[in-house]
Amino acid sequence: MQPVLALAPLASSSLAKDRPARRLIDAFLKGRNENTLRAYRKDLEDFARFTGTRDAEEATEKLLRLPPGRANELALAYRTDLVERKLQPSTVNRRLAALRAFVKLARVLGVVSWSIEIEGLDSDPYRDTRGPGTNVVRQMLAGLADRPDAKGIRDGAIVRLLHDLALRRGEIVTLDVEHVDLERKALHVMGKGKTGRLWITMPTRTENAVRTWLDVRGSEPGALFTALDARSFGHRLTGSAIYAIVRDLGLKLGVKTRPHGLRHTAITSALNKTGGNTREVQKFSRHADQRTLGLYDDARRDMAGEIAEMVSDLTDGSEK
Repeated sequence: MQPVLALAPLASSSLAKDRPARRLIDAFLKGRNENTLRAYRKDLEDFARFTGTRDAEEATEKLLRLPPGRANELALAYRTDLVERKLQPSTVNRRLAALRAFVKLARVLGVVSWSIEIEGLDSDPYRDTRGPGTNVVRQMLAGLADRPDAKGIRDGAIVRLLHDLALRRGEIVTLDVEHVDLERKALHVMGKGKTGRLWITMPTRTENAVRTWLDVRGSEPGALFTALDARSFGHRLTGSAIYAIVRDLGLKLGVKTRPHGLRHTAITSALNKTGGNTREVQKFSRHADQRTLGLYDDARRDMAGEIAEMVSDLTDGSEK
């Protein structure tokens, strides 16, 4: 679908002479983790497709050249296009968020004086925060223990980190050997959206799994987790590879899951063990906003189901 707005020729703009879009795109993407970088690139490319331009640079230059009202009208038309394509609300919201964030950076750097005000769709990003459950994780680890080859050992350590420490796959792929301190039983982790690393203590089982993998991998500097297939052997494992590892382990058990599902399971278990103490669990989950854990707690307790049960009891006179 083409946008409802016609865009004036690029050459007529003073912005075109400076061509700051490439610098802005580079600055916008700089420092992002692998998963975020890939998602934002895809989002900007999709916006270019919508505007009928050659690439993200030309699309964003045209956007930045528009007056505020026209720019927001274009963003609104883009949202309509995303909805008409029947994309998930989370995808629509992420693509609009990428556009808003890009223009915000342009405003901060003095390229424009306006913002994109078009909001995303109402959605529930934590529809299922419980994950596949501890029993599934237990079965994954048991299956990997039965195959003590290099892949089994490596994948077992990854599952341990995803579950035992509730790490994100993006945090795992950035780990180097130097970020492991076996004497302290600690990992130096670069958290989501952070600019500095944080030391996280490993449980004994987790530390043993990482130690065993290092015995196989060797202690030479470089990526902690590396590919083992012939084509990519020795290269840093990617987030996509970790996704595939967890997905395949789940499929063997007849369960559909993903790396973040193991994190969900860990956080839900932590809430169960602490009686729903979101303040304590926040230190474990490393969520920036404690309110996010309230969503986990609600899902863990099935509060709506509990209240429905109480309301239903009223119909037989068991409660007044």
